[in-house]
Amino acid sequence: MTEYSRMAQGKFTSTGGRQVIYLPFQPDLVKITNYTAATTPANHGVPYATWSSLMGQGFAVEQVFNATPVLTTDIVTSGGISSFQAGLDFMFGARIQIASITKANPAVVTTAANHNYASGDVVLMQGLYQSSTTGMPQIAEVPFTITVTGATTFTIPWNTNQSNYTALSASPTGAFVKRISHPFLYAPGVSVISGITTGTTTTISTSEAHNLVVGQQVAFHVPTAWGTAELNELPNLIIPGSPIYAYVISVTNYNTFVINVDSSSYTAYNSNQPFNTVGQQVPQVVPVGDVNTGGAVISAGSPLYPPRFVRTIGNTTVNSIGGPGISGAFFTNTRMGFVIGAGAGTADTASVLVGASGNVIYWEAYLSDMLLSS
Repeated sequence: MTEYSRMAQGKFTSTGGRQVIYLPFQPDLVKITNYTAATTPANHGVPYATWSSLMGQGFAVEQVFNATPVLTTDIVTSGGISSFQAGLDFMFGARIQIASITKANPAVVTTAANHNYASGDVVLMQGLYQSSTTGMPQIAEVPFTITVTGATTFTIPWNTNQSNYTALSASPTGAFVKRISHPFLYAPGVSVISGITTGTTTTISTSEAHNLVVGQQVAFHVPTAWGTAELNELPNLIIPGSPIYAYVISVTNYNTFVINVDSSSYTAYNSNQPFNTVGQQVPQVVPVGDVNTGGAVISAGSPLYPPRFVRTIGNTTVNSIGGPGISGAFFTNTRMGFVIGAGAGTADTASVLVGASGNVIYWEAYLSDMLLSS
């Protein structure tokens, strides 16, 4: 039967960490082929794996090379393949102990165990105290889009190399990080400001992916203590009671954009907030509506109305599951798809389902007309 079934396929290059695949459906069968592992057989390599929703979330059956190397079979019972359908609320991954955070720009976070994160994931941290009077509580509960640099390390786009921040070390009690499983429920969304560069135009940096586009209208909520509060949307001295908005004139990358405001005479931005300001409202930039007049400019190979997207690390974008829309407009970013984890086999505990960093992996996903079990 094919009346209601869905099929999709694709490929990606593994980072060694969990890989999220977004689809316009929630699959009940997934097959993966690690082309790199199949091309060069080596001990612990996983060239093929299969998952059915009837196995349960996070499971998989894999073929794995032994030391000879000869293919044998194994199962993954944790960190395997799972499907998801999200968008109703923010869901979180397991808490992981933070071992340390450096004073650096960008700050480097080290976890006490493998985090299994991927670049582009969004995380929250809590309990960032080195002592009762030192640490980095200023950035607790701020969402960060991360860049993974190792199995236990990642960077966050924030400058902690300032006098009011104290480096964390020796796995402080209560210091944890957790991943937001499905961020950007609505896009563009509210973003925390990590930096502002003043000038004839104004450059804004954010702690997470802002998902803004050129032409987007934005407003600012900046507490006076952080500086550059002149950007705030109220008051408008020309039209009393009317807000002042800015416009995005260019997008540099996932967490940097430029607005059409001459801030040359504005107060300098200051992210070096005192330790005792925990709980203070953080500065935010808020999209206030769509000011574009239509889809993308018609050109060779460019669709008139492109799919709406969510921007992750760099300028990489992930299309939403919704249909075409006007660039810059708000949309509900309900997500579906599946996750290939970095789980190990129960027999070969050195195997990694998602493969090693640099491995090329092909996948197939299916949604069946009927799902029966006995």
